[in-house]
Amino acid sequence: MAVTTKVPVGLQDIYYAKLVKDDTTGVEYATPKLLALAISANVTPTVNSATLFANDGPVLTANALGEITVEIGVPDISPEDYAELLGATLNSDGVLIDNADDQAPEVALGYKRTMSDGSFVYVWLLKGKFQLPTDEATTKQGETSFQTPTIQAKFLKRINDGNWRFRVSTSQTGVKQEVIDNWFTEVYSGIPTP
Repeated sequence: MAVTTKVPVGLQDIYYAKLVKDDTTGVEYATPKLLALAISANVTPTVNSATLFANDGPVLTANALGEITVEIGVPDISPEDYAELLGATLNSDGVLIDNADDQAPEVALGYKRTMSDGSFVYVWLLKGKFQLPTDEATTKQGETSFQTPTIQAKFLKRINDGNWRFRVSTSQTGVKQEVIDNWFTEVYSGIPTP
């Protein structure tokens, strides 16, 4: 059997969807919205590990998933998306108001990775809250320098089922085309269609 090598070579389209419900009775999301064109996405899970020692040596290791740090880079964040992702207020004059008591809602975050063989990997991170982005500005120095925002979030596992991420590749065998076609129209439920 020949082994084919494919590696990620690109990133496209970042979506988010508000998490409406996550409890023992079920999970529900609002309709996904396109946040922006994608520049970068870094997902860093924290895995806490413990080792049991017996008979003068290690005999068992157990792992537990901690928080997942996510950092995305986009060309811009619209005032409407900023207000929705961070709990800020966009008033009727079009002014974006940040308040010390603002609370970011829980959301899912989706994106698509381009692979070297032309296939795609679709991703949904299922439950997280965004944090205020760093706001940096630099004067022009005789040439144009793009100053794009980076925003961070902390993601966790869901209460309902413990899931924290769904991924699917268009190069996998047995993947239903409707799953790929609907990936960004709704957050994938995790329940296979009959």
